Amino acid sequence: MKTPLTLTRHNARAGKKGVYSPKHNDRSFDVDHAEHIDPAKTALNVYWDCMQGTHMKDPDRTFMTFEEVESQFYRIVYHESVEAQNERNIRNRHPERNRTTEDLLKDRRTCPEETILQIGNISGTVPAETLTEIVATFFSELTNRYGEYFHILDWALHLDETTPHIQERHVFDCEDGYGHRFPQQEKALEMMGIELPDPSKPKSKFNNRKMTFDKICRDLLLEICENHDLYMQREVTSGGREYLEKQQYILQARAEELAKAEAALEAATLKLEDVEAISAEISEAAYEKAVEVVTETVQAETVKSDLAIVEDYKKWVTSPARGTPEKTRSIIGKALDSVRSQMKKAASKVLEAVRARLHEPAVREANTTAIRTTAKESLLKKLKENQERLRTESAGSKTADRKRKQNIEH
Repeated sequence: MKTPLTLTRHNARAGKKGVYSPKHNDRSFDVDHAEHIDPAKTALNVYWDCMQGTHMKDPDRTFMTFEEVESQFYRIVYHESVEAQNERNIRNRHPERNRTTEDLLKDRRTCPEETILQIGNISGTVPAETLTEIVATFFSELTNRYGEYFHILDWALHLDETTPHIQERHVFDCEDGYGHRFPQQEKALEMMGIELPDPSKPKSKFNNRKMTFDKICRDLLLEICENHDLYMQREVTSGGREYLEKQQYILQARAEELAKAEAALEAATLKLEDVEAISAEISEAAYEKAVEVVTETVQAETVKSDLAIVEDYKKWVTSPARGTPEKTRSIIGKALDSVRSQMKKAASKVLEAVRARLHEPAVREANTTAIRTTAKESLLKKLKENQERLRTESAGSKTADRKRKQNIEH
């Protein structure tokens, strides 16, 4: 039965270290220090922003970073609201409340929201072209429906991580009550016509318009995926990745990759309980082959030198140079041929005797035990080497993950 693909749409604004920065998305940091990123593939990434459009990294061109683009967008769109509020603060003798548009970018209530979009996982996904086409259709539909209050600032198609995915940043805004636009999610969602999940109950953490909007987005994405003939899992897994912080999501994807690698290595590694059975099997097969080789060698070596002597004598005695009558030479030749035949028969008897001796229970047991001991020692040595390598790699991976938790760029 075909396994359905999962759909990931994970939203977040901030983590334990504060609001997320777009530096991770456009790779405007040293990717060599991020172990979940393959720097050799970073050049394949695709970027888009509301100021410059679509582009890729180009050493011959300089592009604004996502951070610069967002700063400029906030300055252009929201500075009137900020300046007007600052003037009111001064009139009301509270200049300490004054802010800048940069402050809005650092406040988790007004900063852009970031979304990770992914189809499938490391076990199975779709081509990057398909993912991009689906997400582009999704973005276009969102803009058509809600573009007055919902603004996509930038997005990046990442092909340098475990699974192709897109990380997108957007902001909700509407008029602030004084005729100026200002980032305010809940009010914007209300203006967009988004209802509460349960209109009969008051707005709360578990009954808000963002929940309805996220469901609309998920249903729309699933519909677009299915229009591309993808078999999708529609049920949402409780407590899944949609509730993880961005760092946790990236690290969990890396942990899954490491777990699969460790499982594969463990499956390919001999276990202690296997050694005895394998060494016994090897010793039996090795002994049978040894008997075969030894008996053939005995047969060959038993008659080789004697047959050579007889053949040399036959050539000498039947040589015309000896002057022996032809009839006599014929009789001598036949006699020596008979001798050769008898010698071969004798060698065969010796061969059977040797084979029988080697297959005697006591002899067989002694020899296979010696072979088994040697094989077991070799297998144990190899097993220990593999287990030590596994422990080292596992320890290294865990250390790397601890460092990633501390150093990963948002």
